[in-house]
This record gives sequence, C-alpha cells and structure tokens, in this order.
Amino acid sequence: MSEHSPATTAERNRPRGPDTILRALLRPRFLLSAWPWRALAFSAGSTVVLGVLLSVAGPLYTPWALSFGLLLVDPEAFLSGAGIALVLTGLALGALLGPLLGPVLGTVERWRLGLLHGHVAPSGHRPVTEPGPAAWLRVRYTEAATWREVAYAAISPLTHGLTVFVLISLVLSAFLLGLSPLLLTSPAETVTLGPLTLTGPREALPYSLAAPVLLGLALYANAFLAGIQGLIARALITGPPPEQLRAELTEVTDSRARLVGAFEYERRRIERDLHDGAQQKLVAVRMDLGMARLDLEEGSGADRRVAAAHTRIGELIDELRELVRGIHPRVLVDRGLPAALGELADHNPASVSVETDLPRRLPAHVEATAYFVAAEALTNAHKHTEARSVTVRARMDGEGTQERLVLEVADDGPGGADPGRGSGLTGMSDRAAVMGGTMELSSPQGGPTRVRVELPCRTDPAPTTT
Repeated sequence: MSEHSPATTAERNRPRGPDTILRALLRPRFLLSAWPWRALAFSAGSTVVLGVLLSVAGPLYTPWALSFGLLLVDPEAFLSGAGIALVLTGLALGALLGPLLGPVLGTVERWRLGLLHGHVAPSGHRPVTEPGPAAWLRVRYTEAATWREVAYAAISPLTHGLTVFVLISLVLSAFLLGLSPLLLTSPAETVTLGPLTLTGPREALPYSLAAPVLLGLALYANAFLAGIQGLIARALITGPPPEQLRAELTEVTDSRARLVGAFEYERRRIERDLHDGAQQKLVAVRMDLGMARLDLEEGSGADRRVAAAHTRIGELIDELRELVRGIHPRVLVDRGLPAALGELADHNPASVSVETDLPRRLPAHVEATAYFVAAEALTNAHKHTEARSVTVRARMDGEGTQERLVLEVADDGPGGADPGRGSGLTGMSDRAAVMGGTMELSSPQGGPTRVRVELPCRTDPAPTTT
C-alpha cells in the first residue's frame, strides 16, 4: 500500500480553478478572481501589438482598408474594377510578404495566450533542419502553419477592433452616467447616451447608480471577446498540445514495434519453410539422382544427363542455402550477433576485423537489424570502394531505458560515399529509423568512410501467433 503525505493529499483534493477565460466566465465569482484583469492585460497588449503591426506592416493592410472603404462609400466603383484591383493587390502582397510577418506575430501571440489559457501555447511549425536563410524560407513558405498565421494577422485587427469599440463604449457610458449629476449644472445642458437623454441632476441621479453595473458588464464583455480572440488564435497559430503529441508518438512507436515484430516473425517463418521444406526435398532429389546413376551405364547418354541434373541440383541447394542465410542467418539465431558478425567477416573478400563488447544477448529485432546493416555496409565497402581492410565494432552504451547498441563499420577506402547514388546507405538509414535508431555517415573525399548506427535495446512485444 502506498503512502501519501498530508501535503500531497491536500493538494490533490484542492479544487482546481478554470483553465481558460471562457470557463472562468461561468463562475459566479468571476469578478472577484484574477481573470478579468488578465483579460484586460490581454486586450491592452493587443492594442500595443496591433499598433506595432500596423506601423510595420501598413502596406499589407492599406489595399484592404481602401477596398473596404470604397465598398462602403461607392459599391458601383468597387465592382467596376478599382475595388477588384485593390483586392488583388492585397492578395499579392499577402502572399509575398505575409509568411515573413505571420511567424513573428504568431510567436508573440502564443506567448500572450498564456494570459487566457494558463500556459504558453505550443507552435505548429516544423523544425528547419538545414542551415541558411534559403532553407528557412522554403520551409516557412510551404507549411500550412505559416499560412494560418498569415490568416490570423489578417483578421486580428478586426477582432481586436471590435473588442476595443465595445470596451470603450461601455466604459465611456459608465463614466458619463456616473458623472452625469455633476455635468448637468444648468438647464441648458444635456447628456445623451443613445436613446437616453438626461436634462437635470435629479433625473440623472438614478441612472448614475447604473455606472458600476456598466463597468462590470464591460469586464464581462472584454473577457468574452478576448476569449473568442483566444479561440481563434488557438485554432490558427498553435500546434497540438504536448500531451496529444506524446500520445500520438506512443501510438506510432507501439504500432511500429508491432509491425517490426510481425515482419521478423514472417521472415523467420519463410526461412524455416525454406530450410526444413524446399531445401530438404532438394537434398532428397539429389540423393535419388545419385542412386539412379548406379543403375545406369557409366558414360552413357542417360548417365550424363542424370549427372548434369545431379550437379545442377547441388548448385541450387547451395544458392538456396545462401538465400536462407540472407533471410535470417542460423548462426544469428543460435549464437547471437558476435558470431554472426564473425561469419560475415569470413565471407567478405576484404580483410575484416570484428570487435564486440556485448555483455548479453540483445533482443532479436535489434540483432537482426544490426546484422543486416553490417552486411550492407560490408557489401558497399567491397563493391563501391574496394577497401582493403574494414573494421566492425559493436558495443553497448547507456543504461536502463536509454541502453542502446552502437555499431560502427569503418573502411580504408577513398571515401566520397553519397546516399543519393544508390549505394544502399538510404536503406541502412531506413532500417535504423524503423527501429527508432539513428545512422551517421562520415565519408570525406580521400577517406576513410565510417558508418555509425545506434539502436535502442528496449524489448518490444513479440507478435501474436496462432
């Protein structure tokens, strides 16, 4: 039975407050909490951001402002061509310069969303893996997250403008009502608020009591409009929450482990069927042909044909054994990775030295992946570089859940290996990636070439068999 400290239990039982401004609006003690002031801080910050945005990116908004004004003043002129030209100009400027503005605005707004949602929102951008501004521009101009930020930059002046209009209207009305008995000092003075017209202090006094109500309503309206703007921002400029990303990554990892396990099982089944089925039948046929030759006259035509068939069956058996060894070498199953690497070295034309420091047997899928990566690397060293000597090293690194197999294959060839030339390097990298590992290639001109593969050694679930 686990024990919990009183502090931990009290913290668990403590009621949690709302995590968003819109949920906080439903609480009866909303005005007594910090949420109204957080919403005011968000709106005040929006005013500053909008001012900077319009001053820096005014040319992007000018065609849209002019087209909107023209539509209100003279719709016929708008439809005749001037308004269409302004709209097309705005679209062109947005497509050209918007991706430069959107990410900057998105970064600022994601940080400010913490006022409305209690935490800094994550970004939806892909990381730029290549250096240089050209790579950054290529990624940013081609990803959907950037264009969502451009859309947010286009509509944020409208949403914040509405918030400012409503807030100022309510606050001014509250101040005018509150001060109306003091403003109406002479019969000729009046205070007009929409349909309401006040002409004297005695008439205005009851309405002045509504000023605090209007101020409270202003706080509610500002929080509601700020919450709507926050929802729009979360939909356009934020990525999935970290919890969702971790759940999706876990699901992908588990499904990949199941696929790898199923693939390994199927490969072993094929190897077993070939070894125990087809190969044994061919051996029996070869023995029957050998026995048949005893009943034939030596040197006769029938004897020569049976002898030729006997030889071809032997060659086919040798080829089948090599095929079976390539599918899943028996020595790897029986004696583990060190022995399998040693067998690879014996069959390679170059001088291959193997150095292993593996204190125990590794999971089968790790051993199989390391074996085939080493086999491909040795094949590349012989076919593409004509290396005279190759060194294969395998060791364990890390501890616990971070334990991993480090496999290195280095040769003394001329270097210059390029994954784009079909040398099998891409396939090796894919094999490592499927297992959640990584591959590094170092092959400068003049050599040497070194392939380093790291594979996590966690034990994945075996596939279910029937």
